[in-house]
Amino acid sequence: MTKPFRLIAATGIHRGDREYQQDQVALLVHSRHNGCVLGVVADGMGGRSGGRKASDQVMLTARQLFERYSPDTDDAAALLKHIVQESHIVIRLTAISAEQEPHSTIAAFLINPRGDCHWVHAGDSRLYHFRNGQLVHRTSDHSYVQALVDRGEITDTEALTHPHSNILVGCLGTEADPPATPHFIPQLQPGDVLLACSDGVWHYFSPDEFAAVLQSLTPREASEFFIEKARARSGGGGDNLSLAIVRMEQLVEEKAPPRLAALHGTGAD
Repeated sequence: MTKPFRLIAATGIHRGDREYQQDQVALLVHSRHNGCVLGVVADGMGGRSGGRKASDQVMLTARQLFERYSPDTDDAAALLKHIVQESHIVIRLTAISAEQEPHSTIAAFLINPRGDCHWVHAGDSRLYHFRNGQLVHRTSDHSYVQALVDRGEITDTEALTHPHSNILVGCLGTEADPPATPHFIPQLQPGDVLLACSDGVWHYFSPDEFAAVLQSLTPREASEFFIEKARARSGGGGDNLSLAIVRMEQLVEEKAPPRLAALHGTGAD
């Protein structure tokens, strides 16, 4: 980017009304490259231990591969795809050894120091990109009801209450290779906000609601608001909730006081 910027970020996670937590969320700052950030949301499935093992594996794999990543020489899209593939393989091995059926979604974004951003997702955890209070793009779920919406058989609103809304057609840990749908933002701008969240969050908000809250509140305030409001709207039947929010802001260079500036500009003849 031509102008300095800063990233303001927050995560949120809550068990909701479930007996146990299977979601995982992380915002990772690269240890060697300032301004390089990886955000990951993983929604585990497969019972108390199975789902958590799956989401834990996604996070472990993401941390390990991100630590070895260099934005100067490595391909960000390839890294994200590698995270999906490696997580899937280990989750499958876990299923064999533990006689369980652990699965997980993933929604991950990688911001490079120069301001470009890459996404990948599998399942029904989502990524949203907002710019100055307007939705620019969001992921399309790998789910049965999303396929119905795409074919024009039901609307987005009807999909929320469809009896088969929980059926996924692609995620990590299944017998088939997982989808790894990419997306690329060439340049993030001041005023841009990225939101990654599990279905326990996005199920209760329209894009316009997300945009309005993210425009008016800080990432920390917004994460707390979304969790509190989603829990209220679920009426006691809510899923696990997890989300990560990153906002890009331009750094304002501080100008020297007029008197000091004048002194600095004075030279002897």
